[in-house]
Amino acid sequence: MSSHLATALDLAAAGVPVLPLRAGKLPFGNCTTCVGNTCGGRPNMKTAGPCRCPDICHGWAAATTNTDSLTSPAWATAWRQAQAVAYHPAGARLTVLDLDDAEAVTWARQTLPATRTVPTTRGEHWIYLGTMRSANSARPGVDIKSHMAYARWLGPGTGIMTHLPAAIRALVEREETTPTCGEVVSSTPVRPEWDATVATGCRHTERYVCTGLERGLALVRSRTKSGAGSQAFGVAQFLAAQHAQCPGPCGLDALGRQIVAAAVSVGVPEAYAERAVTNGLNTSTGRAA
Repeated sequence: MSSHLATALDLAAAGVPVLPLRAGKLPFGNCTTCVGNTCGGRPNMKTAGPCRCPDICHGWAAATTNTDSLTSPAWATAWRQAQAVAYHPAGARLTVLDLDDAEAVTWARQTLPATRTVPTTRGEHWIYLGTMRSANSARPGVDIKSHMAYARWLGPGTGIMTHLPAAIRALVEREETTPTCGEVVSSTPVRPEWDATVATGCRHTERYVCTGLERGLALVRSRTKSGAGSQAFGVAQFLAAQHAQCPGPCGLDALGRQIVAAAVSVGVPEAYAERAVTNGLNTSTGRAA
């Protein structure tokens, strides 16, 4: 028995659904029945629920506490090739806050209630009791792993687990992704456009700034189905970085208001858009909230 399988069986006995990971910290590919999406489209598990395939399949949904499956011949090859063990946090009624760097760890220590922590290669996993929607890049350096996700098992960690705080849930408030015809989810007043009069200390030309802004606004407006809030964060973060070396002022507030308006125009709640843009603009200065 491999050490990874032995670890997996110990976790399964404790009620934690597990699966092997191959090189690159990735799940094994779909089984021969489901390869190439022939099963109907569940390789990314957009539909929640356990994997029903006898072979290891469907990413995080293959995680199981069934020792017969874990030790079956169908899984044997995967365990021989496994580089790590992963688990499905929500299946164990947990949420893992994956803090990817020192800045993210510092933010968590200053903002969140203490809980069980596990050191990682670059940061820490903070483990809370309770489940929620998973999200990548919920804020700079922070991923949330719970429903429809997996986390690498890196040991039991230290500390006492506490209940999932509202501050983490607030990071991934769901955007409204289906705006009603002819309306948006909140009304915004006319936003003043950026011009050189609000950027007397900017080292860039007006044409340079306006071109970058228009390209960013186009990206936000193109997200008509979903992701406009995240795109607004990314655009704001990129634009702020371009002005990091300017003596200022550069009129970033005016740029931000236009990005917010673009996000609201495709159905993002205004409060969500304002928070995403503010965090994006402040990322380069470490003030993101």
